[in-house]
Amino acid sequence: MALPPIFDRLRLPVIGSPLFIVSGPELVIAQCKAGVVGSFPALNARPQTLLDEWLHRITEELAAWDRDNPDRLSAPYAVNQIVHKSNDRLEADIATCAKWKVPITITSLGAREELNQAVHGWGGITLHDVIDDRFARKAVEKGADGLIPVAAGAGGHAGRQSPFALVQEIREWFDGPVALSGAIGHGRSVLAAQACGADLAYIGSAFIATAEANADQGYKDGIVEGRAADIVYSNLFTGVHGNYLRQSIVAAGMDPDNLPEGDLSTMNFGSGGNTKVKAWKDIWGSGQGIGPVTAVRPVADFVAELESQYLAARRELEAKVRL
Repeated sequence: MALPPIFDRLRLPVIGSPLFIVSGPELVIAQCKAGVVGSFPALNARPQTLLDEWLHRITEELAAWDRDNPDRLSAPYAVNQIVHKSNDRLEADIATCAKWKVPITITSLGAREELNQAVHGWGGITLHDVIDDRFARKAVEKGADGLIPVAAGAGGHAGRQSPFALVQEIREWFDGPVALSGAIGHGRSVLAAQACGADLAYIGSAFIATAEANADQGYKDGIVEGRAADIVYSNLFTGVHGNYLRQSIVAAGMDPDNLPEGDLSTMNFGSGGNTKVKAWKDIWGSGQGIGPVTAVRPVADFVAELESQYLAARRELEAKVRL
């Protein structure tokens, strides 16, 4: 099945994943101008009324870019909605997104049929992130247009399954849009995501180390300096298993090799029992694919390099196939 026309403007088959706190208008606009889908969590706009201002700015700046650059039109943007019952502003956020006819809605931590219907009503599409085939089936049954399999090694809340196993199971019954998440930080990995059955790559951690990201400099430096071995998988901080930078856990006074178990009572993006430490703010999420990130730089430069790597990998693969 071909991708929906909304993805026709992409320079690369890439979605920049929504990053709690880190993703704001500056990052999203830069991603879209560079030719990849930019996204942000609705909850990043605080207070709720700020969401309207953000969507106004994104819409106007991308429209101006398109007028000035008809040969390099911007990619669409997406807003992430947390569907979990702890999100008491979901209805207000959906109404604001309806006002601006947000092109892509990414749903997390729950699937709701009425939300998908609302998005379809204003002409948008929905992508739902899942960690296994069971949740994928539920999401599609409730009207999601596409899926984001969050495989082992992804930043933030992540699953345990291999991307090869997860995508293969989904592709046995689903032919809609699939964006693979999990340790993707190089153009070669974008091609690999397509080779294993996905349409798009879903990249988060590498975008933290960009000039436009709303992240502490120490966080950006941690992404640059980190490797796969520096990622810790734990459910302590929010009650849901996720991947975090080891050095941020150490800086918070905890032993990353001996973390206690969390539970769903910490779903309010809390601290795992430590009132002085906040998940995402102090404990930094990151995936395992940060090895290729060697410097903090503008989004445009990172995407340009990603494209160069992707095209080189494709040429190499085509040469091997000919042999």
